Amino acid sequence: MRSGQSFAGQTLERARRSLTARFTSAGIDSAELDARLLIGAGLGLDLTGMIIAANRLLSPGESARLEDFVRRRLGGEPVARILSTKEFWGLPLKLSAETLVPRPDTETVVELALEMLRANPAANSPRNLPRNRSWRIADLGTGSGAILLALLRELPDARGFGTDISAAALQMAQANAADLGLADRATFIACDYAAGLSGPFDLVVSNPPYVRSADIAGLAAEVRDHDPHRALDGGVDGFDAYRALIPQAARLLGPGGALVVESGQGQTGQIEDLMTAAGLTAESPPRADLAGIPRAVAGRKMPL
Repeated sequence: MRSGQSFAGQTLERARRSLTARFTSAGIDSAELDARLLIGAGLGLDLTGMIIAANRLLSPGESARLEDFVRRRLGGEPVARILSTKEFWGLPLKLSAETLVPRPDTETVVELALEMLRANPAANSPRNLPRNRSWRIADLGTGSGAILLALLRELPDARGFGTDISAAALQMAQANAADLGLADRATFIACDYAAGLSGPFDLVVSNPPYVRSADIAGLAAEVRDHDPHRALDGGVDGFDAYRALIPQAARLLGPGGALVVESGQGQTGQIEDLMTAAGLTAESPPRADLAGIPRAVAGRKMPL
C-alpha cells in the first residue's frame, strides 16, 4: 500500500499488515504498534475487537479516516497527536496543541515524588506512606495534568493544585481530572509557576521547559514540530525555568516538604546547586530513566 491508496475493501488484517510494512519502510521504529493504534482508532476497536474483526472489510468511511491518519503519521506527526490522547502512569490523558505529550521518562518524577513523601521526616509514619494522609501537592506548569493526576490516583486523600500560564492547557487538565474521577481533589490555577499559590505544601513537582533555545531546532521532528515551544524552551542555557520556580517552590514547602523536578541530560548538578541555594537539601540522588539518564531531581526543606 502506498500513501494515498484506499483501504476500502481490504480486510482489517490485510490493512494492518500493509500499513506496518509502509511505516517500517519509512523508518518508523514503532511501525507495528503505530499501525495497530491507528487502525483501532479509525475503526473504533480495541485490541480484542480488532482480533475478532480481523477478516471484515473496511468501509469507505473507515478507509478515509485511516488514510488521513497515515498521511499525518508519515508526515512526522506523533500517534499521540493524531489521536489526541496518551497513556501516562496507566492513565488515559487527552491532549491538545497547548500540552506536551507525556513521556515515560517523566514517570520517574512520580516515582521519586512518592518516595520523598514516604520519607518525609514530618510525617507520622516515615517508613510507610499513609494512604489516608491529606497531603497537599502542587504541580507547576501542569500541562495535561499528567504528573499531578498520577499522584492523586496513588494518594486517594491528597489534594492537588496545578498551575499553568496557558488557559487552554488548564482546560485540558481539568477535563482529564474529570474523566479520571479526580476533579473534586484537583484545582487548576492560571499563573506563572507558583505565583498564584499559597503554602504550605508537602510536595511540589514540575516538568519545566529545559531545552536550550539553540538546541530546539535539532530535536526530533515529532517534538520540535508538534510540542508547544514554550513548554520546551528553557532559555539560552536551559535553566531559566529552574531559576524561577525553585525559589518559589522552596517558599511554599512546609517543614519536611519536597520539591521534585524533571531534568534534562547533564543538568542535575546545577539543579541541585539551585536547590541548595534556595535552602533545600538534596538527600536523595537523582532518579534515572529507563535509558540510565538522570531524569528526576529532588530537594527537601528540612524541619528546624
